[in-house]
Amino acid sequence: MNAHPHNEPPRYNKIYLDKKNGKVCGVCAGIADYTGIDATIIRIVTILGLISPASGVVVIAYFLMCWLVDPKPKDLFESQKEDEFWKGVRTQPKNTIRDVRHKFREIERRLRAAEARVTSKEYRLHKEFEDLEKK
Repeated sequence: MNAHPHNEPPRYNKIYLDKKNGKVCGVCAGIADYTGIDATIIRIVTILGLISPASGVVVIAYFLMCWLVDPKPKDLFESQKEDEFWKGVRTQPKNTIRDVRHKFREIERRLRAAEARVTSKEYRLHKEFEDLEKK
């Protein structure tokens, strides 16, 4: 059986039921995972919704989500670090873009420093001395 329905690849910015961390159907845990809010807070808000005059709407919405939303695929993320990255993309996209730009700037700075070292006259001279010592 295929882990992803209809042979579609998983989408990282989609809401999924989190049955692993869920209490009933995984709806509150899935909402918490998607929004980045603690699952306990989502559960408290849901319980408050159940004792409010709109409790019928909350119950219907909960069971509709339980029925319509796909469960979170086990192989959605390769690592915890990737999971945290995509959670950051969903909850704070501007910060994620800033972080990626910062990482690329740091990589470019290090690459320029390595290029300057390798293309310098001292590097070539040092390399020639090492080659002479080996012979």
